[in-house]
Amino acid sequence: MKEFQAAITDLSHDGRGVARVEGKAVFVSGALPGEEVRLAIRRRHRNFDEAEVIELLTRSPHRVEPKCRHYGQCSGCSLQHLDAASQIQAKQRVLAENFERIGKVQPATWLDPLTDQPWGYRRKGRLSVRNVVKKGRVLVGFREEDNPRFVADIEQCEVVHPALGPKIGLLAQTISGMEAAGDIAQIEFAAGDDTMALVFRHLKPLSDADRAALIAFGQEHGMAIYLQPGGISSVHPLWPESPRLAFRIAADDDRAHDVELEFRPLDFVQVNAGMNQRMMSHAMQLLDPQPDDRVLDLFCGLGNFTLPIARRVATVAGVEGEHGLVERAAANAERNGIANAAFHVANLFEDQRNAVWAREPWNKLLLDPPRAGADKVLEYLPHRETQRIVYVSCHPGSLARDAGILVQRHGFKLVSAGVMDMFPHTAHVESIALFERA
Repeated sequence: MKEFQAAITDLSHDGRGVARVEGKAVFVSGALPGEEVRLAIRRRHRNFDEAEVIELLTRSPHRVEPKCRHYGQCSGCSLQHLDAASQIQAKQRVLAENFERIGKVQPATWLDPLTDQPWGYRRKGRLSVRNVVKKGRVLVGFREEDNPRFVADIEQCEVVHPALGPKIGLLAQTISGMEAAGDIAQIEFAAGDDTMALVFRHLKPLSDADRAALIAFGQEHGMAIYLQPGGISSVHPLWPESPRLAFRIAADDDRAHDVELEFRPLDFVQVNAGMNQRMMSHAMQLLDPQPDDRVLDLFCGLGNFTLPIARRVATVAGVEGEHGLVERAAANAERNGIANAAFHVANLFEDQRNAVWAREPWNKLLLDPPRAGADKVLEYLPHRETQRIVYVSCHPGSLARDAGILVQRHGFKLVSAGVMDMFPHTAHVESIALFERA
C-alpha cells in the first residue's frame, strides 16, 4: 500500500477523519481533526478514498485512550478515541449542518445535549457468531471494523449491559463445546430491569446435550434463554419456562405516573435504558401535556411515550405498523390501569388520511419514526388544531427534511432542538426537536 502524509481537517458524519491527498477527499479511520498522520489508502473510489493510520505524527488534544481492548478491531463503537465532550460537539455539528443544508431551517434555541452513563448502556443488540475451524473455536461479537464479513474476536464488551458484556468470551466457549457450534447464526440480547435474555438463532434442531448446555449457561449466569429455529414467530423460551422482560419509566413529578412496559426479546425498545429515562423527561417538558390535551403518538411501538403521556392528558392514541407491538402496547396500558389510551395498527409509510384516528382533532403530536422519517405522514398531518409537535429522531437527515416540511408547508416554527447521546462512542446521532404553530 502506498503511504502518504496528510493533515486531518474535519470529522465525517460517520466519525472518520477527513484529509485531502493529491486533491482527493480521503476518509481516515481513527484520525481526528488537527492531527498530522501517515496513512495508507485501503480502498479507492471515484470521488473519495478510504485509508487507515500508519503513524500518528501529531496528536489532537481531544484524543483519549480507548477503554476497550478490542477497539480498532470491532466495529461496535468507532469514537472511543475521542473525548466525551468532543463526541457530543461533533454530533451537534452534524445536526446543525443537516438543518441548514437539507431543511433550510435553524432552531430558535439549541437545547443542552442529553447524556448519561457512557459504558454498559447497551441493553439490546445482536451478536454475530462464527465457527472458525482453523482456530478450533467459535467467535461471538460484533463485525470487524475493516471487514464486516468477519466477526471480531472479542472477550468482553464495555458498552454492552454488564449482565452480558464481561461474559461474551464465556458465551463463545459454551457454543464452541456444542454439537451445533457451526449452526448458531446469531444471538440477540435484550435486558429488562431484572432479566437479561439471549435468543439463539439456530439453523438446525439442537440436540438434548446442546439444549442442556444452554440451560446450564443461563442458570449459571442468571440469563433467560430463548431459541429461534425459524422466523420471528418461532422464538420461544428454553429456560425458564416463562421469563418476564419489563422496564419501568419513572415520572419526575409523581410516582403514581410511573409506568412499566413488558416486552418480548425481539421487540424494539430503546437501546439505552438510562437515556430513555432522560429522553422521556425531556420530551414531557417539551410536549407540556395538560389535563385537557388530546395527543397523537405516531410510530408508538410498545407505548414507550404513549403510556407516560396518558397519565397526564385527556386522551392519547398510539399508531404503529407492527401488529404485535400494538397488541403488547394495549396490554401494557391495561396492566398499568390506563384507560384513556387507544392503539391502532397502520403502515405510516402509506397514505392513512382516511383512517378514523387521522381525522380526529389532536392538539399535540409526538413523532418517533425510524431512520426514514415521517414525510409520508406529513402529507396529511398535522391538522389546523395541532399547536405543538415533539419530534424524536434517530437520523438527522430525515429530521432536517421533515423540519423543512413542517416550517415551510405547515406554518410551524422550529422552537428548539438538540442531540441526545443514545449511542456513546459511535457516530449515531439521536435528537429531539420542538415545533409550535407560528
